[in-house]
Amino acid sequence: MKKIITAILLIVSCVPVSGEEIYFLSLDRSIDMAKERSYRMQDLKYTMEIATQNYKVAIGRLRTRVTFDATLPLYDESVSQNTTPIKDDQGNIIGNEIYFASSKSLYMSGNLQITQPLPTNGQIYLRTRYNLTNDYNFKDRNGILDVKFGLSQPIDALYGYNALKADLTRAKLDYEQATKSYKRNELDLVYSVSSSYYNLLASQKRTEIAKLNLQRQQEAYEMATQKYEAGLIREVDALQMEVDLAEVQSSYDQAVLDELETTSAFKDLLQLNEADSVVLQNDLSYDIVDIDEALAVKLALENRLEIREQEIVIEQNRLNLKQQKAEGMPQASLVAEFGKMGTDKSPFSYSYGNSLSDMFNNFSDRPMSYNIGLTISVPIIDWGQNKARVKISEARLEQSLLSQEQNKRDIAREVRNLVASININLKRLQILEKSLMVAEKSFEITLKRFYDGDIDSQTMTLDRERLNNAYLSHLSAFTSYQLSIADLMRQTFYDFKTGRPIE
Repeated sequence: MKKIITAILLIVSCVPVSGEEIYFLSLDRSIDMAKERSYRMQDLKYTMEIATQNYKVAIGRLRTRVTFDATLPLYDESVSQNTTPIKDDQGNIIGNEIYFASSKSLYMSGNLQITQPLPTNGQIYLRTRYNLTNDYNFKDRNGILDVKFGLSQPIDALYGYNALKADLTRAKLDYEQATKSYKRNELDLVYSVSSSYYNLLASQKRTEIAKLNLQRQQEAYEMATQKYEAGLIREVDALQMEVDLAEVQSSYDQAVLDELETTSAFKDLLQLNEADSVVLQNDLSYDIVDIDEALAVKLALENRLEIREQEIVIEQNRLNLKQQKAEGMPQASLVAEFGKMGTDKSPFSYSYGNSLSDMFNNFSDRPMSYNIGLTISVPIIDWGQNKARVKISEARLEQSLLSQEQNKRDIAREVRNLVASININLKRLQILEKSLMVAEKSFEITLKRFYDGDIDSQTMTLDRERLNNAYLSHLSAFTSYQLSIADLMRQTFYDFKTGRPIE
């Protein structure tokens, strides 16, 4: 009857309540869910989007830009305050007279500009504009058509600092840095999920071990009670078994509480509801991973994001140094422009078509207009300010180079230590597997001897604790081994289990 009731309670506990979902999760599925749902990854996606768009903006600065604006039309009717001089009979100005005048006008215009940036930080452009103004006060119409083709080029950009090229390089480096940061945080998340997953698995296993320990102690207590009632053991032995049962019950209750807390943290990492249930699809089996230490160090130095990020910082510092040196150089700018202009002044009686025709005719008849200029700026005295700033930029560059070299040494040392730790964890795990088998057989013998009355309760308790510690030590070694392999994957961007790099 007791078994039937237990089975019914187990079935009922597996039926989800309203709004509850049951997730059967492997480690890979847990990682995928965290990537989809976690706040950190969602935030990094927006950071990636910002860097991507900034890079597109920088590339767009090198491409042809076309702008057009028009006023179709603008009517203006207003009253303005003006003054006129007051003169005496000899024509001398003795004051000003204020008067108000009304004005009415209709204004139409259009401006088209095509600009092509040059890799030399200059630009060539074609600019056309026209406007027509109807002046209702004077009953006439004024029109202008202006077409110009020009070139502007900072001469110092050819031998000094090219701001356009530098901005593109910085945007590209920022984009790469954001990409690397995203990948690093993704691998950190994979490790965090792996750690949380194995912690939960270990917590569940500890609960199972505590439950099994409780069942064994309950059986031993019942046996001791029967023996005491039959006068086969002393009262102190029976009382000791009762105390041991209470301690084991307390350990089991604590294990259940720890599992609940670990489960809650795991759900929070995966953004699951607290009411949802989680079933881990994993046992304590493992694969023996063969790791070449030299290969692991080589892969880490090639793939670690810290190294590339340090290289990006070095490139940025080189750009800053070049920019600072250019500020102390003579600067010059060349501007050249040629074009034509056509005008027209006609009465209202003219149609718009005739006004435009006269304006185009005037445009054709006028000669070309030109202008060209060269401006030069030469720093003469700055009391060594720019020289000091250059020294600062050089020191920062040397500092970043030194940091890069030290970073490489640190990474190589970390990976070698991690590979050694993996090998130690594997050997420890294999030894503890054998120790666990011995402890299980030893406890079976001890339990039989206790039932036969060959040993007392204290001896059996010691052997039970030895078995319990063997279970926990094996579980700890298993978790350490799995997490150290996951950490190596994070450190090298390489999955040694499958022998493939991480994309």
